[in-house]
Amino acid sequence: MSRVVVVVGASSGIGRATAHGLAARGDHLVLLARSSGPLTDTADECLQLGAASAQPCPADVTDAAAVDAVMAQVRADHGRVDAVVHSAGVVAYGRFDEVPAEVWDGVLRTNLLGAANVARSVLPDMRAHNHGTVVLVGSLLGEIAVPDMSAYVVSKWAVRALGRELQLDNRDRSGVQVSVVSPGGVDTPIYAQAANYLGRDVRPPPPVYTAEAVAAAVVDAVDSPRKRVGVGIANAVIKTGFTVTPGLYDVLVGPLFATLANGRSALPATAGNVLQPQPAAESVAGGHGYALWAVVKDVAAALVSARRRNGPPD
Repeated sequence: MSRVVVVVGASSGIGRATAHGLAARGDHLVLLARSSGPLTDTADECLQLGAASAQPCPADVTDAAAVDAVMAQVRADHGRVDAVVHSAGVVAYGRFDEVPAEVWDGVLRTNLLGAANVARSVLPDMRAHNHGTVVLVGSLLGEIAVPDMSAYVVSKWAVRALGRELQLDNRDRSGVQVSVVSPGGVDTPIYAQAANYLGRDVRPPPPVYTAEAVAAAVVDAVDSPRKRVGVGIANAVIKTGFTVTPGLYDVLVGPLFATLANGRSALPATAGNVLQPQPAAESVAGGHGYALWAVVKDVAAALVSARRRNGPPD
């Protein structure tokens, strides 16, 4: 029998790729995001990939009543929710005191409170039937800290904590599982859509994974739930540096992150898609497949610029 799976954040990035992966399993899909146009496109793609059904449900995950209405309709249509994936996420760049409070709070509303709204809406029924899986998409940045991303880092630490609490709270229901999937850098549109108060463009730090690679881990978590799933070969090394040698980490993370994750193109201050969706920019990939090459080019350009300023060596 086909499963009934709700994918939150299905209009773009990891969520859209996850919907595609679940569609190939022949599942019934309910797709939730703010942008109705891209969401309808995702539903059409899922049907072509083999989904038993694909229902777009435009809604803002920060609106608890709207989330409840979607879940109630799913139960009315299908009788149950077998699994829910929360992948909706937004990001803001800039020093803490330079990011407007409305934007900073907006990141937490989507990433953390949105996840809580989704979990709160499905868990009572899952517990009543002792059946269901909740998958929260976290981040490596939910286990370390980096400069100029305070709202996102705080939100992802909190998502990891939420997942851990839900695991403990539901130990009395063997059929209810909660997984947290934490990827490193991923090639999605989130960087181009980010709220940005740095004055320059941003990109995922290498090594960069495709949204499809992360989605495969999410689908695996739906199929065979595990408490924690990491995606990224460098994650363990970075986390070790953060926890074992924090002083050295603090010295290095600023210049390294500025080199690896910040571009050189000037960018005016923008709230990005934190407060309002940007449907035209939504897709699976963000065009960062060559992030490492972009870093090399930026470093080379910086060296050439420095040489021109300082003149040739004596």
